[in-house]
Amino acid sequence: MPEKIRVLIADDQTLVRTGFRVILEAEGDIEVVAEADTGTEAIRQAQLVEPDVIMMDIRMPQLDGLAATEEILRHPDPPTIVVLTTFDQNEYIYRALRAGAAGFLLKDAPSTRLIAAVRAAATGDSLIEPSITQRLVERFAEPAPTGGTPPQLAPLTERELDVLRLIARGLSNAEIAAELVVAETTVKTHVARILTKLGIRDRVQAVVVAYETGFVTRGR
Repeated sequence: MPEKIRVLIADDQTLVRTGFRVILEAEGDIEVVAEADTGTEAIRQAQLVEPDVIMMDIRMPQLDGLAATEEILRHPDPPTIVVLTTFDQNEYIYRALRAGAAGFLLKDAPSTRLIAAVRAAATGDSLIEPSITQRLVERFAEPAPTGGTPPQLAPLTERELDVLRLIARGLSNAEIAAELVVAETTVKTHVARILTKLGIRDRVQAVVVAYETGFVTRGR
C-alpha cells in the first residue's frame, strides 16, 4: 500500500481545521498529521512532523501565514504549501506565490477541490483554479517591456517556451498535451526541464516568471 499524503493544517479557526481534517481523513490516501493555530506553531509543526503538504491560512496571530510560508520554504527539502484564502486577499496571495507557495485554495471551496488541491500539491501537478492564479499574476505582476524572448528565458528551447506560454494560460499537463498534440509524458518532461533551467520550484512560479519577464502579458 503506498504511503499516505501527510498534511498539516494551519488555521486559527478551530471549526475550519476540524472541517478540513474530517474531509481529508475520509480519503484513504491522505492523513492529517498535525494542526496549528498560529504561524509560529505552523513553523514548529512543519519541522516536527515533516508533512508533505501544508494548508496555510494567511491571517493568523503571532505570525501570519505569509511570514510562516517564507520561513518554512527557507529550509532544505520543504513541504509544499497551499495558501488558504478568501476573495479579499488577492495581494497577499500573489506575495505568497512569489515566496514559493505552490498555490492557493478558497476557504469556502467544495470538499472535492480541497481533496484535489492536496493531491495536486503532493504530486507537483497543475493547481486548483489555475485561471484565478493567472488573474492574480496579471493584476499584481509588473511586466517587463516585451520584444523577443526575455534574457531570463534564454536557456529554454522553442518548444519549452511554447509549454511555458500554455502554463501561463493556466492549462494542465493534459490540456497542454492536447494543444501541442504530444503525449502527456512529453509535457511533464518539458515542464521538469523548464523548472530546472529557470531554477524554480513549481509551475506556479513559472507563471509568475512568464508575466514578470514580459514573456506573457495581459491579453497576449
